[in-house]
Amino acid sequence: MNKVSLFIVIAASVTAVSCRPKQETMEALISDRLDKAVQQYELMAASLADQPDQLPRTIDSGGKLLTTSSGGWVSGFVPGSLWYLYQYSASPVLLEYAKNYTERLEKEKFNRGTHDLGFMLYCSYGNGYRLTGDTAWRRVLLTGAESLASRFYPTVGCIQSWNSNEKWQFPVIVDNMMNLEFLFWASRESGNPYYRDICLSHADVTIRNHFHPDGASFHVVSYDTITGQVEKKNTHQGFSDESAWGRGQAWGLYGFTVMYRETQDPKYLEQAERIARFILNHPNLPADKIPCWDFNAPDIPDAQRDASAGAIIASALIELSGYVDEALAKTFLETAETQIRTLSSPAYFAEKGTNGNFLLKHSVGSMPHKSEVDVPLTYADYYYIEALLRYKSGR
Repeated sequence: MNKVSLFIVIAASVTAVSCRPKQETMEALISDRLDKAVQQYELMAASLADQPDQLPRTIDSGGKLLTTSSGGWVSGFVPGSLWYLYQYSASPVLLEYAKNYTERLEKEKFNRGTHDLGFMLYCSYGNGYRLTGDTAWRRVLLTGAESLASRFYPTVGCIQSWNSNEKWQFPVIVDNMMNLEFLFWASRESGNPYYRDICLSHADVTIRNHFHPDGASFHVVSYDTITGQVEKKNTHQGFSDESAWGRGQAWGLYGFTVMYRETQDPKYLEQAERIARFILNHPNLPADKIPCWDFNAPDIPDAQRDASAGAIIASALIELSGYVDEALAKTFLETAETQIRTLSSPAYFAEKGTNGNFLLKHSVGSMPHKSEVDVPLTYADYYYIEALLRYKSGR
């Protein structure tokens, strides 16, 4: 090759590199998606403004919005998202919507038939109280915490998840780790150490019985109500009893990150790190870091992705990165950044006015039950928004 030809090749290479579009900074991307989320959720809230007994849940196959009553386990996520977006925007419109949607859940403070009061009340009233200081909402929360604590069974050492049924005497699901944050708050606010003691007992029993040595979690562990010993280890929403249900791994990661934040006990940090390593090092985790609905789904790599699991993991990793050494922190933050970028791409992030006014597409409720598969879900949006705010604030 002569000098002229070599110069042409080099010049062409430089031009190609210089013409390649620059990757949007995380700061710009996050601000843009939060701005769009504000617009989308104003539409969402307006769509049910005249239906005070309903809250958004998902959409049907035709794109029609499906709702839940205040007693549905997902009822607190849209109010919580509205509070997060008000926190970001200071929009008076969102403030009024957040209040309106939160107050739709007040009667659930007396609900002793569910373990999900953390999701229902702490995401809604908890964020509302944090941002407004409304003492009436504090009273709702403390009553709700008492209701949640009523499901603790000392013989087992856990909060009961679902009620006893023909399959399980005392089922405890890994999701239940997510409701402990509510009880930690109640313990501080009320000065009652019993709520904190419940959290410690539940977490310790869960570590002992829910996890494989590699950090993977069972979905359901049922206990004998007389002896308190393990009765069965199963799945309900995963591929098989021994498989690693995608969102279940996310719940565990988030829950034990909260446990360490609230206690500073190294065993909880160790457990959170173990779960994180399982997720991040799993050979079936896609390059874009959004898990399939189950890490052992039989049709991987073509298995359905679960945006909700990706959003929950991203939010947890951002917080967990603040508790670990520098090398791990870098790994965790880089993974969360990849997840945020993926979820913020057109493949997952919906255009304004579409997707039932939800933000994220492609979540999975329960694949085995063919329920809410490849649809938007309220908790996917909630933890996505939370992840954006956490990354933005450096938390």
